[in-house]
Amino acid sequence: MAWMHPPVHRLLGWVSRPSALRMSREVWRLNQCCGFTDQQVFVRGEPAVTDQVMLERLPTLMDAVLLDRDGERIGSVVDLDFRPADGAILHYLIARSDPRLPGSSRWRLAPDRILDQQPGQIQTGLMGLDDLPMARASVRQDLLQRTQRWRDQLRSMGDLAGDRLEGWLEDSPIDDFREDFRSETMRPSPEIDEPEPVSGPEVWDDDSWEDPPSRRRSEDEDPWV
Repeated sequence: MAWMHPPVHRLLGWVSRPSALRMSREVWRLNQCCGFTDQQVFVRGEPAVTDQVMLERLPTLMDAVLLDRDGERIGSVVDLDFRPADGAILHYLIARSDPRLPGSSRWRLAPDRILDQQPGQIQTGLMGLDDLPMARASVRQDLLQRTQRWRDQLRSMGDLAGDRLEGWLEDSPIDDFREDFRSETMRPSPEIDEPEPVSGPEVWDDDSWEDPPSRRRSEDEDPWV
């Protein structure tokens, strides 16, 4: 358990885990700390002994509910990051689901993002956890982020290709080529002389047609053949 002073966001020390064999708890100051590991804190000197009733009176933001700008629950405080020299809390770690679940995501909440704090809850102006930087992503959250990045990259590539195509169509000389080709085909060529009209009777004049020579029948020709 973290022994802290929430009004100034400062860590003062730690409290030992509860035991089923004894009701007393041990409290260690921050300046008694010698080193850290993932699951252990090395201390020196003698601790202060207290009980569970006294510890429940200590103010803390651990396990507090995180509220968005509309007052809706978006997560809870499950851990914190502090500066060992003076115990100043740099940011709180927020979890969306049960923090005891392995592989759950963590978001960093800086103290200056907190608008109001009361016992058991923290009020912020956030729209959601996506407004916070992520400290650790679960497998599901990492997959969602990568999929979103792929979608954004494909969308940007499509927009870039469309802009390039529109620019190429605007700068293409095909319209000028069509106009030049149309003007060249419509203009008469100076090298080709137009044929002069031929004077004379029209081909459809009836007077110019001669009667075909009549076939004379010989005297000895059979008229029925």
